[in-house]
Amino acid sequence: MDTNIRSVDAYKLMHEGTLALTRAEQQGIRVDLNYITKKQAYLTAKITHLEKKFKLSKFYAHWEHSVKGRVNINSNNQLAHFLYNVKKIAPEKFTVTGQGSTDDEALQMLNMEELNILLEMRKLRKVRDTYLVAFEREQVNGYIHPFFNLHIVKTYRSSSDRPNFQNIPKRDKEAMDIVRQALYPRPGHQLVEVDFSGMEVRINCCYNRDPNLIHYMTNKSADMHADMAAQIFMLDPFDKKLPDHYVLRQATKNGFVFPQFYGDYYKNCAVNMACNWGKLPHGNWSPGQGISLNGARLSDHLISKGIKSLDSFIKHVKEIERNFWDNKFPDYAAWKDRWWAVYQKYGYIDLLTGFRCSGVMARNEAINTPAQGTAFHCLLWCFIELDRMMIQEQWDTRLIGQIHDSIILDVNPDEFDHVIAMVKQVTTIDLPNQWKWINVPMEIDIDVFDVDGSWVK
Repeated sequence: MDTNIRSVDAYKLMHEGTLALTRAEQQGIRVDLNYITKKQAYLTAKITHLEKKFKLSKFYAHWEHSVKGRVNINSNNQLAHFLYNVKKIAPEKFTVTGQGSTDDEALQMLNMEELNILLEMRKLRKVRDTYLVAFEREQVNGYIHPFFNLHIVKTYRSSSDRPNFQNIPKRDKEAMDIVRQALYPRPGHQLVEVDFSGMEVRINCCYNRDPNLIHYMTNKSADMHADMAAQIFMLDPFDKKLPDHYVLRQATKNGFVFPQFYGDYYKNCAVNMACNWGKLPHGNWSPGQGISLNGARLSDHLISKGIKSLDSFIKHVKEIERNFWDNKFPDYAAWKDRWWAVYQKYGYIDLLTGFRCSGVMARNEAINTPAQGTAFHCLLWCFIELDRMMIQEQWDTRLIGQIHDSIILDVNPDEFDHVIAMVKQVTTIDLPNQWKWINVPMEIDIDVFDVDGSWVK
């Protein structure tokens, strides 16, 4: 297609998207102010209790002595100095400047009781101050009206603010439930969340056209995460219906496959899978350690396979990574090299949806931009189509927001069947027909919440 025509189509998508998202902003989402007040008080009490517990520890006493009584438990610089310079702990993760990291992932990797208390305090403060306080501050007559911006992110994705609706926790179930418990549909209605399944991986297929990746996305019996879990944890047979195997599949999905696609490397993946998901210690392993597996423990199984320590598991995952890109997805690997070379030569990259992304980018950023930006454009196109139907057919149902790969609706139960049918039509049939370069099926998951119930199941 001519570049000028694609640019006009890209502008049209943003123009119509702005109007559709503005209507969602005007509609807003109902908040339970009573719940917010009570939950803030509960979280404050819990944080205070954890802080007292932390300050009674030998860890804190040592920290206090090292800074002569001037401890600031919220200072990452002070914590990093104490951990890596005073206590001489070897960092598991580093910042871009080469210093030992103190972000949540880095502290989780160290797996120390006192640091786990700090992490819990961090989480609860964020839930209270970033989300609940923001909901209370931004609400008008019991509704929040988050802004959805289409002019800020350089991948041409959306962003959100006042409050940031797209930053609601999802990975941590406790945090997610606390925040979502504050959000409700209009009286007599129900919330519905429509989530594209593996959207960015599917869009990657449209760019790299790797036949093995396309096979996984088009063959319902194929399971990339299960195959990789079986290989990484050396399990034959592997049955994801077994609870223990299912956990390892999730560990592989979130700790290896997706990180590899986004440019992470084998050591981080190995530590995350073994220590965070598998609950194995750093260093050498002994029988009876880690999560349960086939009536025993993960360490028992790995030791029986010759993997007796974190270091040996890291070496094992290094070989898995090499095979992943050299043999499993070689066309994907070759595309990444080509894509990076194009960006280095021209200083920009063109998306299939007609957008040109430019500016200073690191390799991973340049390679991840196509999937991230294009996946959002697919969702935005669907959002616009559903908004158009809503107006044309005069639905009482309303679109009220979007979070990355999902659309949130406030649904009138009397319209439920029709709305769901239209959602499926637009996302899985009309969307691939709109853009012929989509070479794999689009799939969605639909979560339905109770009438007059919160955004928690």
